[in-house]
Amino acid sequence: MPKKRSGGGLSPTQQAAKFLGVSVLAGAVLAGIALPAVGALGLAAKGSVESFDELPATLKTPPLSQRTTILDAEGGQIATVYSRDRTVVGLKDISPYMQKAIVAIEDSRYYQHGAVDLKGILRALNKNVQSSGVAQGASTLTQQLVKNVAIEEAGDDPTKVAQATQQTLGRKIRELKYAIQLEEELGKKKILENYLNITFFGEQAYGVEAASQRYFSKHAKDLNVQESALLAGIVQSPSRYDPVNDSTEATKRRNVVLQRMADMGDISQAEADKAKKTPLGLNPSQPKNGCITAVKGAGFFCDYVREVFLTNPMFGKTKEARAKIWNQGGLTIRTTLDPQAQASAQASIKEHVYKTDDVATAATIVEPGTGKILAMGQSRPYGFGKHETQIDLSVNQSMGGGAGYQPGSTFKPIVAAAAIEGGTPANQTYPSPYEMAYPSPVSICDGKQWKDDPNNPTKLTNENVEEHGPYSMKEATAKSVNTYYVQLISDIGICPVTQMAKKMGVERADGGKMQQAPSIALGTQEMSPLTMANAYATFASRGIYCTPVAIESITQTVGSQKKSLAVPKSTCTRAMSQKTADTVTTLLKGVVEDGTGTEAGLTDRPSAGKTGTTDNRYAAWFVGFTPNMAGAVWVGDPAHKRQMKNISIGGVWNEKVYGGKVPGPIWRDMMTGALDGKPVEEFNLVNIPDSNKGKGNGDGKNGDNGGTTDGGLIGGLTDGGTNGGTTFPTPTFSIPDNLFQGTSNGNGNGGRRG
Repeated sequence: MPKKRSGGGLSPTQQAAKFLGVSVLAGAVLAGIALPAVGALGLAAKGSVESFDELPATLKTPPLSQRTTILDAEGGQIATVYSRDRTVVGLKDISPYMQKAIVAIEDSRYYQHGAVDLKGILRALNKNVQSSGVAQGASTLTQQLVKNVAIEEAGDDPTKVAQATQQTLGRKIRELKYAIQLEEELGKKKILENYLNITFFGEQAYGVEAASQRYFSKHAKDLNVQESALLAGIVQSPSRYDPVNDSTEATKRRNVVLQRMADMGDISQAEADKAKKTPLGLNPSQPKNGCITAVKGAGFFCDYVREVFLTNPMFGKTKEARAKIWNQGGLTIRTTLDPQAQASAQASIKEHVYKTDDVATAATIVEPGTGKILAMGQSRPYGFGKHETQIDLSVNQSMGGGAGYQPGSTFKPIVAAAAIEGGTPANQTYPSPYEMAYPSPVSICDGKQWKDDPNNPTKLTNENVEEHGPYSMKEATAKSVNTYYVQLISDIGICPVTQMAKKMGVERADGGKMQQAPSIALGTQEMSPLTMANAYATFASRGIYCTPVAIESITQTVGSQKKSLAVPKSTCTRAMSQKTADTVTTLLKGVVEDGTGTEAGLTDRPSAGKTGTTDNRYAAWFVGFTPNMAGAVWVGDPAHKRQMKNISIGGVWNEKVYGGKVPGPIWRDMMTGALDGKPVEEFNLVNIPDSNKGKGNGDGKNGDNGGTTDGGLIGGLTDGGTNGGTTFPTPTFSIPDNLFQGTSNGNGNGGRRG
């Protein structure tokens, strides 16, 4: 007969045995959580059984989160990103020492018991009752695997993680039932393999392969006995036994594991003693997670790829669904990034602009006819330190960029395209005086008109006093004549220009509406380098606009299965006729041959492009193309505070910065390297006959189809001349709150000569 305690009760061990007789499963659960309060055992028994029966029949095992690898177009690795650094490997790729070490220290009777170790339960329960606390647990490796699965399913949700690890009866019941299921379905070897792949080893390493790489810079299959013992010892408390931060505690724990392996007969005592005397032998590698680790300055492109994935419904109907797939990882993403073009872009940027300069530069290259982004770089590196940033200066705000920058005169070719497409001859001539008032009224969309204040007309000027007409379109484009282009837009109306811009994918970087005012011709609406590069690719592809794309293909690995995911494709549409595109190309070829962009021209192949410099020189641009590549270079202060006057950029002193002087050479060197070895292709040029300069629409006085200011007027609303933009006529449209971009005297002169 069993002995009773005084008062007629059973001993703690006898109580546990009786409880197990009623419900072996629930009793094992309670033993696993090691409750010190013995009286709680009997009270919970009936409910435990019912809860057990109500559980789902099978454990929903989520795919293990793994690292995602981002590749360039040729298969070279750009970066690895992950929610949890893990590489799943088979048991054959895990050292036998490692397998024995984890079993010896975590569940020495693993191969003798089933899902539940009843002998271990009784031992642990008795020990814990005697100590009135939790001195020993009794979870098997299988039960620990179930708990880790729950933690994996919880992801980064702290509430779900807490629920997955809380010391409650309900959790232990679920853990037990699913452990039985796994034992029946998988068997011991597969369970051990899964456990070694899922468990956390500290230092951001999940799974034994990642841990082996983290601590020893080797594969898990190559671990020796002492290395295996070290890793196995970490599992119990990754922070306490972290060998990187506390080698003393880690060594003690490793030696405990080695001795346990000897006691189990996995190794001899002599082997254990010898291994105990060896140093830890760490050869740690730094965790490499995220776009900050990207090579060739492609951190911002890497970030752009992530934004594409998280914002495109093709990868999931909701933001949460897309984020779950991204965090799960296991993706191999092949991108459009051309390693040669990227290297050339970064080399040119480094040569011409220092990261410590007061201003920055951003450059992007795209492929005409496909929309593929070939390069994306900037002078301020990806990071968190001084002279570093996480803002991608090349892209729109919605994709991780800033609010954009006024493109200045690089917008003029869009006006030219709208005019030519609408029937304006390419040899159209205007008086184009040095100074004039904005024409008013000017037609806008929906049959409305933009009107200036007749009592205080807004004026604009060209770059130099000597710059006055009459000019034809070709000469005005080459010299970047502001007054010509404002006269042109007043003739054709603003709506055709905004419609053409939309067809070419040109939009404000901040997502706002394009303002309809004559000064749009001078580039007063803030845009990103990617937008401008892709717009000019429309000219290079003879009128075909293709939406930008960054991803070629994605392969997803789930367990041992691989599948391809559908990826966004570029959508190509005709934005203008071939003749219009070829005509604009002819105009822009003249810019680099004998206009403001001569320092940007390529020597070994045809090129075309346009300079741009904004009022007060807050930004300078060169955007250009060859038949097979289009690129944009912006230089300026992202905060729109530092004017580029009397400034050192890349070690070169500049009294004034022009689009052709700083961005132009960056573009030239970038494109030269990117195109090295590529076929030399020719443009399809058109003949633009000389115009009769005696003809014109008005004399440029009193607003007769003439007159503009410096091109730096926001929507034509401020005085961009000598008064610094201090007068504000009554507009017929509202001014966006962020239109001034931090400038103190107007919108900046989008149309300076460059």
